Amino acid sequence: MTAAADTAVAERVRGLVRAMAPDHGAPEGDDRRLVEDLGFDSLRLMELTVVLERAFGLPRYRPEELVGVRRVGEVIALVGRSVAGGSS
Repeated sequence: MTAAADTAVAERVRGLVRAMAPDHGAPEGDDRRLVEDLGFDSLRLMELTVVLERAFGLPRYRPEELVGVRRVGEVIALVGRSVAGGSS
């Protein structure tokens, strides 16, 4: 994947996370924690996963692929690997 494609994926992921975040007033940044900083709960995290899978045409993530994904930057990395064919 090219640098431009990486940037496009990252921006799209950030936009989807921002749109679905319960706490719209939270500061933005790839280091933001999904639960503690942005207000996601387990149901909203599941919804975010489905939205990302559909938005990028990805197969369903397995639970073990999602372990440890707690920050916006980690979501971007996960989706980037999946789009590039390195996961899922």
